[in-house]
Amino acid sequence: MDPAIFVRQNTAITAPALVPEIRLHLATEITPIWQATEETLACSAVPPPFWAFVWAGGQALARYLLDHPEQVAGRFVLDFGAGSGIVAIAAAKAGASRVLAAEIDHFAAASIAANAVLNGVNIDVTTADIIGAVESSWEVITAGDVCYEQPMAGRVTAWLRSLVERGCLVLLGDPGRAYLPARGLRERGRYLVPTSREIEDRDSRDGVVWEVIGD
Repeated sequence: MDPAIFVRQNTAITAPALVPEIRLHLATEITPIWQATEETLACSAVPPPFWAFVWAGGQALARYLLDHPEQVAGRFVLDFGAGSGIVAIAAAKAGASRVLAAEIDHFAAASIAANAVLNGVNIDVTTADIIGAVESSWEVITAGDVCYEQPMAGRVTAWLRSLVERGCLVLLGDPGRAYLPARGLRERGRYLVPTSREIEDRDSRDGVVWEVIGD
C-alpha cells in the first residue's frame, strides 16, 4: 500500500487545539483509521498509526517553539520521532534555517511530507534509525512523547545527553510519560493540552517542555 495514498484516504485536515496555526492530516471520529484495530492494520502491512494523532508532548513543544522562535530561528533543527511533523512544522514556521524530521515509520514520513506541503514549509525527512548518530550541523534537537516505553526511553535519553555534551540545545516535550528521566532536565514551559479519551486517560494533560541538561 502506498503510504501517501493511505494518508490521504484515511485522514481529515484539522488543526490541533493548542496549535491552531498548524493544520495536519489527522485521524478523527469520521475517518476509517480511527476505527481500525492494530490487528486489522497489521493485516494490511500498516504499522499502528501513531502519526495520525497529535500527542500532548508534541503539541506543547510546537506551541513553545511558535511562542519562542528565538530558540530555533536561523538554526538547523532535528526533530526526532517526528510523528505527524507538528514540531518540525513549528520549527520551520519559527524560522529555522533547516529542519530534518526523523521518523522510521514510512507512513509517518508520508504524513510529514503531506503536512509540510499543507503548511507551506520545507522539511527534509529521513526514515533511518538515527539514535546514536552524530552530525556536526545539528544545532537544536526536538523530541515529543518519546518516553512511553522503557527500552526506547533509555536509548533516546542517553543519545540526547551525548548531543547536549556536544553543544546542542535539546528540547523534550512530555506530558508525564512513565519513563521520563528523573534527572537532568530543566523546565522551559508548561501548557494545559486538551486531549481525547480515545487516546489518553483524561480530557487534558500538562504538556511540559524540558531542556535536557545532561547528567
